[in-house]
Amino acid sequence: MHLELVVPALLATQPMPRLPALELLRARGRATRDAPRALERWLAHAFGVTEEPLAAGALTLLADGGEPADGYWMRADPVHLKVGPDRLALVPVAACGIERPEADALTATLNGHFGGDYTLLALHPERWCLRAARDLALEAPSPAELASDAAGGILPRGAGARRAHALMNEIQMLLHEHPVNLQREQRGAPAINSVWLWGAGRLPQGVRGPWQSVVSDDPVALGLARLAGVRPAASPQTASQWLERPPQDGRHLCVLDAVHAARAIDDDDSVLRSLDALEQRWFVPLLAALRQGRIGMLSVNIPDAGESWETTRADLRRFWRRPRPLAARP
Repeated sequence: MHLELVVPALLATQPMPRLPALELLRARGRATRDAPRALERWLAHAFGVTEEPLAAGALTLLADGGEPADGYWMRADPVHLKVGPDRLALVPVAACGIERPEADALTATLNGHFGGDYTLLALHPERWCLRAARDLALEAPSPAELASDAAGGILPRGAGARRAHALMNEIQMLLHEHPVNLQREQRGAPAINSVWLWGAGRLPQGVRGPWQSVVSDDPVALGLARLAGVRPAASPQTASQWLERPPQDGRHLCVLDAVHAARAIDDDDSVLRSLDALEQRWFVPLLAALRQGRIGMLSVNIPDAGESWETTRADLRRFWRRPRPLAARP
């Protein structure tokens, strides 16, 4: 059995703490290098998707049990735009906190205003999708990639960029003095004063995956798995939970994005806690499982670093390959 992990932002922390189990897996394994990619682009490449941009909106709806059909969907994630003296920063909603009643009230107001031209669904308080009555071709990265970027570098591009900018401006005006935001400001919480449009398109065609199962909390990964006919499931809290009922054979994918999420909200303490949790809950038990022969091969992929390595039980015998700090690149 071959287990593959995808762990975005794993090596992005400076200074990097020591993670002995992961360092050993890396030292004894076989490394490969590739072009750095955002998680969504890595997933698109892995599932053989050639359409660009990746239709994250339609895939998210599919993962959440909806039916995108042939509709034109995009993600319209709630965000807080923070105005500074010389820049405009986008703060992902994960750093702001939003409750289900707030999300429902905000999307109800927007749907009432736009009628049938645009329809917003709050699939999750922090994860919204928008259906456009006609194509709104645009290219934009996800909010997690945009945290703290300057506004001049984050505006959507593409043939529909002008319409997208106008739509976002109209949404901002509707949200500016919304009762939900007035209440949030009274209690000192950041206003949900905009949405970020990204992942526009229709469901991709010809999706295929090399795995028998995919476990993840990322809806794009789960949507691609469903589309490819690969068994999807929510990610367990620990590798030990996954190993309690492991598939008998084949190749399996697990997407672990806790570090990526912590970096997106610019919380150094959360990043360090996430790294420690990965070491104790995943890399330590997986190293033990590899030694015991419960898994045959373990691969670790860090898409944003363009780095991967794979380790077998036999590789662990290469004692002369001594672990080094993760900050030291091979």
